[in-house]
Formats: sequence, structure tokens, C-alpha cells
Amino acid sequence: MFTLSDFDFNLPPELIAQSALTERSASRLLEVRDHGLIDRRFSELPDLVDSGDLLVFNDTKVLKARFFGQKASGGRVEVLIERLTGATSALAQIRASKSPTEGSTIRLADAFDVTVGERVEPFYTLHFPSDCLTLIEQFGRLPLPPYIEHDADAYDETRYQTVYAANPGAVAAPTAGLHFDDALFARLDAKGVERATLTLHVGAGTFQPVRVENIAEHKMHSEWYDLPQALVDRIAATKARGNKVIAVGTTSMRALEAAARDAANAGKPLAATQAETDIFITPGYEFRVVDRLVTNFHLPKSTLMMLVSAFAGMDTIRDAYQHAIEQRYRFFSYGDAMLLTRRTS
Repeated sequence: MFTLSDFDFNLPPELIAQSALTERSASRLLEVRDHGLIDRRFSELPDLVDSGDLLVFNDTKVLKARFFGQKASGGRVEVLIERLTGATSALAQIRASKSPTEGSTIRLADAFDVTVGERVEPFYTLHFPSDCLTLIEQFGRLPLPPYIEHDADAYDETRYQTVYAANPGAVAAPTAGLHFDDALFARLDAKGVERATLTLHVGAGTFQPVRVENIAEHKMHSEWYDLPQALVDRIAATKARGNKVIAVGTTSMRALEAAARDAANAGKPLAATQAETDIFITPGYEFRVVDRLVTNFHLPKSTLMMLVSAFAGMDTIRDAYQHAIEQRYRFFSYGDAMLLTRRTS
């Protein structure tokens, strides 16, 4: 049985990247192999994958989901939209000195009023006066992760989105995708590497700490994803010709493996899926789709540390993280990346 302490490590705080590099693919890439670790640049990725391999990207787009506002009583509030639930409704986290009551109003960004609806733990339902996506994009602020110590500016609004972001709905970026730019895509295309997308709207729960020592007791947050039939067909074709399915980011992996697990449990093959998932991948998990993973370096004691440990092996990940710290890699959302291969034993 694994405990939370098994996924802890000491990270010098100065290694937490506070800003993104100007050139996306100029970040570093640690290639993690069974027989060792190789320090590379992310721009070398086309040399590390084969013609016919399939890269799977999460095309979610980060909402300007953070608001500051006031209750009708004058009390200050901070609101973080978690997900859209309709054209004029959303679930949100609300920070206030006193919890708002159902039916009360909150003025956001000194621009418009929302009405507080029913509580859906740990969130509140908010009803907007008009299309909430339009109001969020017009008046909201980009919600940078809690470990980034500056307020989002115009540069972050560009760099905290992937260049292929298409479907608004996330409150955190699928950060492994931040390393890709058009020049890198052109080189991948020239080599014959295939690309496809799915959508998983990353929730604020991605930063939720694990508070129990026995990780089996941890309750994962739920996120909505869409796995299209076109991607299912391309995965089947990739596997049939002996090539690799490479997930770009843990969010892509969670969507792929959640759909595959649920299909297998129902005795069916992988199929197009739109669903919620709270999949919790820990060592011992049986991976069904993903062969390789591009991912950033994750927080100590996080569920994502558990996921990459399950994928590449506990000892392999410990060695990789220790090497990254010693070599002064940049960590977390704006940091460097790893290329992992699924452990075969």
C-alpha cells in the first residue's frame, strides 16, 4: 500500500518557474529511458518519436475565470468559475468572510450582477444576466496557478494558452501543450507524426492537495471530457500498425484511460465518449491506451506525481526528479518537460 509520503520530494522554491519562456519550444526536455536520463531541448522532440506515432492533445481553452466582487451587503468576495453548466449558469468557488445565501446577488468586476443559486458542494451555482462565456471573457481575469506569485498580465493571457486551444471551459491550462509552437508542428508533420485532439476541461481541483496519508481514501475531483470517434479510429489504426500513442499532458492521458477503462469494464472496445471522469491513477493501474507521455514536472504529494509514478515506475520517477533538481530544471506550469515511456513490467 502506498502512502502520501511515498510521493514527496524536496523542491528548492527558486526552481518553481514564475514566467514562461519567450520561445515555447526552447524549454528543456528530460528524456526518461529505462537505461538512463538524457537532457535535451523540447525542440528535439521530433527526433524522439517515429513516423506514424500519434500525438494526442487536449484542445481545451482556459477561461478568464477569476473575478473580484462585492455582495449586496458590501462584503468583498473572490469568485473562481469552475465550469459552465449552461448558457447563463456556472459552478464556482466563492471566497468570502461569510458564505453567500441562495437568492442573494454578487456584483462582479463592478460590471454585472450574478444570482447565487443552489449549493453543489464544494461549489455554488451562479446565474448570469446574459451569456456567461461572453461576460467571463470580457470582464474576468486569467486564473494563474496558486504557486505563480504575480497577477496575470497580457503576456500570460497568450502564454498560458496552448497555440491550438479551441474549446473554452478550463480553469487551468493543459501545461504540457504550452511547449508546442507552429514551427515544431511543421517539423512533426514533415516527419509523418500524426496529431489528434480531445477535450478535457481542467478544473481547479487539479491543484487540490491530497490531505490523507492513505491515498486510497482520497476523493478525486471530476472533470468533463469529450473523446471523438475520429480519435478512436486513429488510435486503432496507430496500434494496428505498431506505432505509439503519445499523450501530451496528464489531462489527455486521463481522458484516454478513463474512456478505455470504462469501455473495458463494460466488455466493449474503446468508443467515442462524452462523460465526467474522476479517474485516480496510482501505481498498479493497468494502462490500456497510452504508450508514451509528454508532461511537465508536478507538485510533491500530488495526484499527478502518483499518475506519472504509475506510468513510468516509482524508482524511475524518483531518479528523474532528483536529476531534474540537481540540473536546475524549471518546475510546474511554466517549467520544463519530460518524455516518459510506459513501464512494461
